Amino acid sequence: MICSLSLPPIRHADWASCFLHQTSLAPCSLPLETQTYCIKYLTFLWNLLFSVLGLLLLAFGIWGLLDKESLVSERIAHLGSDPMLFFVVVGVAVSTVSLAGCMGALYENTCLLKFFTGGVITFVLLEILGGLVLYSLRHQVKGSLQNTMLVAVLRYQDDPDLRFIMDEIQMGLQCCGVESYQDWKMNVYFNCSSPGVQACGVPASCCLDPLENGTIANSQCGFGALGMEEFAAQSIISLGGCAPQLGRWLHGHGGVLSAYFVFLILVEVGGLLLAAKLLAGLASVRALGRQPGTGRVSPQSPTPTALLLETAVLQV
Repeated sequence: MICSLSLPPIRHADWASCFLHQTSLAPCSLPLETQTYCIKYLTFLWNLLFSVLGLLLLAFGIWGLLDKESLVSERIAHLGSDPMLFFVVVGVAVSTVSLAGCMGALYENTCLLKFFTGGVITFVLLEILGGLVLYSLRHQVKGSLQNTMLVAVLRYQDDPDLRFIMDEIQMGLQCCGVESYQDWKMNVYFNCSSPGVQACGVPASCCLDPLENGTIANSQCGFGALGMEEFAAQSIISLGGCAPQLGRWLHGHGGVLSAYFVFLILVEVGGLLLAAKLLAGLASVRALGRQPGTGRVSPQSPTPTALLLETAVLQV
């Protein structure tokens, strides 16, 4: 591959040729080694991909906040508890660090590359620390998830975020409620004593077939399920709770989740190694006398005139 090749070291004759052909419109430029050149654009493309992903996360988070009107003055006080804020924060962090890596690689800017390196190291340390905390507190995390689902049952109609999460869990795991479908009696709208049309019902996400062979989900498919006998209800809705189902799912997919986590760490470390290699290449170029990103000869390096004189002396 071309990236495995490298140009021969620059000799005094290269400086002399550069000096003889230099004009005010074409500054003297000494090329990067082929390997460093490849690493430069590989780093740029690597970070461009993550910049796009970060901007997509940011756009999704902002869209969610605007769609739920979380930024209006009446709801701004509860912004900190909005899960869409997580996507905004992560999107800003990922896009900022990745864009710094993009620009640093493209313009050979060591300051931006060092900022990118520091950001990636911070991400990796936070992810490793978070993974260790989650693993050590896995039993407490299970209890927290169960409490969150219980809150989602109680505030199902009042909080669109909790409703969305609960619906996704119930449809994905084919379950209903926290411990059983009877948990929906704790909801003031689904309780059988409620005067509304939802009394003695459960959400449509509990239904075994909410589409009922159609293309649009029947939002009333679970109405009246709490008033039925368990034998009759099991043909319409899922009877098992989501807490046991979620625990079994996490236990069964623990290896896959760990593999995804390790893969993410390796991807970030790969970008970190590319940036470190590029910084080392730029440092070696600077040592030869070229200012990275400008193509101009560094004033601290030997001037072409001095090198020509030295060559002439050696020839004599």
